[in-house]
Amino acid sequence: MTDLSYQILVVAALISGCYALLLGLIGRAPSWWSVGATAVVELALLVQLIWSSVLVSQGANATGDTLEFFGYIITALLIPPASVIWAIFERTRWSTVVMGVAGLTVAVMAVRMWQIWSGNVLHF
Repeated sequence: MTDLSYQILVVAALISGCYALLLGLIGRAPSWWSVGATAVVELALLVQLIWSSVLVSQGANATGDTLEFFGYIITALLIPPASVIWAIFERTRWSTVVMGVAGLTVAVMAVRMWQIWSGNVLHF
């Protein structure tokens, strides 16, 4: 996981999450725009999975546990589609909020993936 790919993933997830959360809080039902923003996060996660798999196949390993890293990325891959499925079946403002929370959840998980990969952990 390179720093640039990590930053792109976090920014995409934060923008998508905040956008959908804002739309949901002002009362908007899911639209193609909010679903599209969530799809961009899913695409970024897929690119990250492929890129990380290539790095590991070339001999790179996470500073932490590589299996834990892939556990996080696979779990994160399930969150955006689950929120979109929810939005398809329940077309209310709250499903848009769920897509927003999904984006923010992926952003937090991406930070944890970067910590596992790089070994940079913030201690408070």
